[in-house]
This record gives sequence, structure tokens and C-alpha cells, in this order.
Amino acid sequence: MKAAAYVRVSSRSQDASSQRAALQRAAAARGDELVDWFVEKQSGRTLARPILDSVRELARKGHIRKLFVFRLDRLTRSGIRDTLAVVQELRAAGCKLVVLDLDVDGPAAEIVLAALAWAAQWEREAIGERIAAARASAETWGRPRAAGPDDVRRVLQLERGRISQRRIAGITGLSRATVAAVLAEKGPYAGARERAGL
Repeated sequence: MKAAAYVRVSSRSQDASSQRAALQRAAAARGDELVDWFVEKQSGRTLARPILDSVRELARKGHIRKLFVFRLDRLTRSGIRDTLAVVQELRAAGCKLVVLDLDVDGPAAEIVLAALAWAAQWEREAIGERIAAARASAETWGRPRAAGPDDVRRVLQLERGRISQRRIAGITGLSRATVAAVLAEKGPYAGARERAGL
């Protein structure tokens, strides 16, 4: 049977080749041929995605009779309600959904779908909470900042108290490389002790 596949990755830097290969193998094992590929590079946090919209529209018009997806969270990660809405919409249109790691047609399918959709939403919220917590605890994001005059003085004072470079980095919020450069008076920190009067 001729079928379609929907592949989603969250960012443009991610590669969809592993999903495509797995879907090809799964379709061949079922005697299906994947003739239409829909590849989207966008977050699954919202249902407002152009490629997914096209898939749903084609299914409603009867042009897609079977749709393969790698995992349920490739369709959506925006919660139970959205996930079940998409699955039910496809079913109502007569489109059979094939999820590689899940039987969505068995007797317990509704319970399994709800549980997996909830898990996808929980994972997304947990990631957001971890990022917020890391930022609140002053962990560095991106390129470490350079040490200003006050930072240099603080680093040198802490070193005189026989505090390790690792601990100094933790106290000041500077990277260990920056702390080491200050203590070795390298680069922009040349003459740091003299300038700090230490």
C-alpha cells in the first residue's frame, strides 16, 4: 500500500535521516511503500506548523490513507488534548496512523495515547524548569564573561586565602580558565597584582 511519512526535528541543525531510515524499514516490513515525505524543522510545542497543517488537510481530503511517524511526540508535544485531537482527526478522515513504537489501534490505545501525550508534555515542561533553575542559580550560558577590575581583585584576594581555583570560579561566577588566566597574569590580566595593589 502507498503511504506517507511525517518527520519532525526541533531545529535546523538536527538531522532527520535516522527517522527516515527507521520509517523506511518499518514500512517495508509491513509491505507498504512510502511515496510522500513531509519533513518539518520546527518545535512540537504548537500545532500551528505549516507542514503538519498540510498533512492534516491532505488526510481530510482523502489523499493520505496511511501515515507513518517515528514517535507520537513527532506529531505534537503540546499536551494530551492536542495529541489526541490530531490522532482522532486522522482516524475520522480514514487515515491509518502508524507509530513505530506504539500500537494506536489496539483495545488499550486511548489509554496509551493519553499517557504518552502527558509524558511528552511533562518532559517539555521539565526541560523548561531546568533551564529556568539553572539561570536562577547564576550558571553561565554561552561564552563565559571576562573578569572586570573588581573580579580580578576578588580572585586575587581569594587566592591569598588558599582557596582552590575551582572554588574561586564558583564564588565569582567566572570560568576556571578565566580564574587561571588572572592568577597567571596572562593576556589582558598581565600585571594584575600590581594594578590591584596586592
